[in-house]
Amino acid sequence: MQKTMIFVLFAILSILPTVATSLRDTLTTSSPLNDGETLISAGGAFALGFFSPNSSSSKRYVAIWYHNISSHDVVWVANTRSPVAGSGGSLALTSNGTLLVFDHKNTTIWSSPSTGKTPTGTAINPTAQLLDTGNLIVRDDVFGNNYVWQSFDHPSNTMLAGMFIGWDRRTRLNRNLTSWASPTDPSPGEYTTAINLSGVPQVIVTQGHSVFFRGGPMIGNRLVGMPETPNYAVITVTFVTTTEEVGYYFEPAVNNVMSMLRLNSNGTGQRFVWIDPPGQWSLFSESPQDRCDEFSLCGPFGICNAYESPSCRCLYGFRPKNPPRWVLRDARDGCIRNKTLDCRNGTGTDGFVTVSGVKLPDTSAAVADSSLGSEECKARCLKNCSCTAYSLAGAAGGGSGCIIWAGELNDMRFFPTGGSELFVRVAATDASGTVSSQYNHKGKRIIAIVVPLIGCLLIGCILISCLIAYHNKKKERTRRYHKENDEMASDNDIDLPFYDFETIVEATNNFSEENKLGEGGFGPVYKGKKRDGKEIAVKRLSKSSKQGANEFKNEVMSIAKLQHRNLVLLLGCCIQRHERMLIYEYMPNKSLDTFLFDKEKKVLLNWKMRYNIIIGIARGLLYLHQDSAVRIIHRDLKASNILLNQEMEPKISDFGLARIFRGDDTKSETKRVVGTYGYMSPEYVMEGIFSVKSDVFSYGVIILEIISNRRNTSSPSQSNNHLIDRAWILWNEGKAIELVDESISNSFPIIEVLRCIKVGLLCVQEYTNDRPLMSSVILMLTSGTEVLPEPKRPGFVSRGYSFEEDHSSSIKQGVESINEVSLTILDGR
Repeated sequence: MQKTMIFVLFAILSILPTVATSLRDTLTTSSPLNDGETLISAGGAFALGFFSPNSSSSKRYVAIWYHNISSHDVVWVANTRSPVAGSGGSLALTSNGTLLVFDHKNTTIWSSPSTGKTPTGTAINPTAQLLDTGNLIVRDDVFGNNYVWQSFDHPSNTMLAGMFIGWDRRTRLNRNLTSWASPTDPSPGEYTTAINLSGVPQVIVTQGHSVFFRGGPMIGNRLVGMPETPNYAVITVTFVTTTEEVGYYFEPAVNNVMSMLRLNSNGTGQRFVWIDPPGQWSLFSESPQDRCDEFSLCGPFGICNAYESPSCRCLYGFRPKNPPRWVLRDARDGCIRNKTLDCRNGTGTDGFVTVSGVKLPDTSAAVADSSLGSEECKARCLKNCSCTAYSLAGAAGGGSGCIIWAGELNDMRFFPTGGSELFVRVAATDASGTVSSQYNHKGKRIIAIVVPLIGCLLIGCILISCLIAYHNKKKERTRRYHKENDEMASDNDIDLPFYDFETIVEATNNFSEENKLGEGGFGPVYKGKKRDGKEIAVKRLSKSSKQGANEFKNEVMSIAKLQHRNLVLLLGCCIQRHERMLIYEYMPNKSLDTFLFDKEKKVLLNWKMRYNIIIGIARGLLYLHQDSAVRIIHRDLKASNILLNQEMEPKISDFGLARIFRGDDTKSETKRVVGTYGYMSPEYVMEGIFSVKSDVFSYGVIILEIISNRRNTSSPSQSNNHLIDRAWILWNEGKAIELVDESISNSFPIIEVLRCIKVGLLCVQEYTNDRPLMSSVILMLTSGTEVLPEPKRPGFVSRGYSFEEDHSSSIKQGVESINEVSLTILDGR
């Protein structure tokens, strides 16, 4: 029995972090930490060593965990992406202050990121020490008590007291929490807690590139638009919004209180406080709390109430955009206005409806001004035809300062207590009353009974109508499909080989997964090999694709007769057996985005390659816009639609959304806005107007992506660092060179790169008349003596960061001189 108990105890201890008897808290260059040894902080609060996340795993990680509590919760992991295989690893400190993790073969698998805090970039006689705060720091003789590196600057999934989450604007250091992949896998998961700087800064949790949860905007030292952030008797949370830092931290309000905030692998954030006795973690708060915390659950101009059913409804003065879906409890399409606004430069008759106890809308495109009072804020909103709402940013909504929204209002909810007041702009006839989260209970009961009954009747009628119409429509679709294909096959405008279906099946090995190159917007793309040995790429239109015969025919007609070294060559098409397929020349290096946004592949693109790609895309666009027989606007130009051949030459592809212009036409208008957000120009997104300048905007985005290796997100709210926003800020601060990715930071001519950045900013300017034509773009890129104009504000850029248009501003002049002098002097050599 005694032997059995000893075995069980050993089995339990084997899955916990190593807790050896060593009591040292310091690591020196001559004393590495081997697997099986630990550092213990001076007060015994934390330990550092190697651990395995579960008993069946042989993977070993260097981690920090609570030492003085029985659960030994891990709070920081160093080598999350590169575990040591088996025992025998070690942690060492080099003479320049870098921490290294070695495996049993003495191979380096992890190193601490450089901070650049020392004048020379390296430390002198460094030592690493584990503090009682849970922070591992590296000191040197020069800095004394100051650190040259700390683990708090590189958090894992846990926030500890004193740890700052957010941005250091001086160094551009961004401290985020990243979830584990699973409760037993410390590798980076898909959730991140961060501060979004676009517009008015706000706390968000992202899932990949999408917003999962939004905590609300940060004004002063608090979150606005949420109930007061809980400051418990033992914890004080502080929010910081200064010119140097934007973020938050918490501290214990009582001595010797342990607390932590953890981002779980499912995206939930939980705050715990250790209660002793009974000696356990107590959950004090959790987010998201309910379904209404799901980002934009009720769509634009919709608002969520977790205490109602259905939980979504439209703001006063608005109605559901898609009533059938609304009845089925799908409100993501949101709401539209009942009546059009009357905007006449501040002299119109519009008014405001007050929404109380609300979580303020997404502020990624909003503007805050701390100098404005209530009336000034209201007046400014009325003078701006794009303004849709405002809110007072002062304490309890009654102080000075305001936030102004333009465009759609997203991600709003009611709170039972607390919250803020939002003033939503509506037509004069709708501008009355206050909407709150409290309702007449009798009315609610009636609604709860009547609405489901009406919904059931509507659904029944819809289902019967659909069943009757289904067979007729199916016959009609089949007839129309064959008619369209017959017309297309006999179309005299298409001078292109038609391949039979069996040939394509043979070439692609029956569309096998091994031959699949990727998934495009309208269907998969396969690699194929013809009988003569020539390799091809086959774009197979998905049965569920929205691209119909017109789009398919449009793509064929757009590029069938185009011949240019920077355009992909269309070899033929197939329209047999209910299939629509396009056959292209095969590009062995796939698309540009596979290089730019891959941490390993991006280093393969040196500056010369990137510059040639920038020039090649420009020449291809110039041919489409000006030199081909007809003017063609691509409308979906993006990094994934730029293919690279064996010599890394760029070729523009995917003309499914292209438009052919004949004669002197230069622009057009559509009610169906299609394309990829992040690359579409402002006038196209907001008004449906597209022209050659729309492609120029997309090209400018691609230039900035090529230089920075950063993907331009669909909107500022979907990224911690919106690319156009960042490029504009750095340019105005005279720091444009900081946009260059570190993978090419030591191998480029500064003047050439600055010129490309400037051309990119000229291409993404907000107004079409300011953007250059592609002929001018090529001249600006290839002529070292061409004097470039100063770029104006880009489209979609944050309005919270701006310079006055008056060029007499000393700040503006200083910024212009920094960027322009370096260009002018060196270009003149």
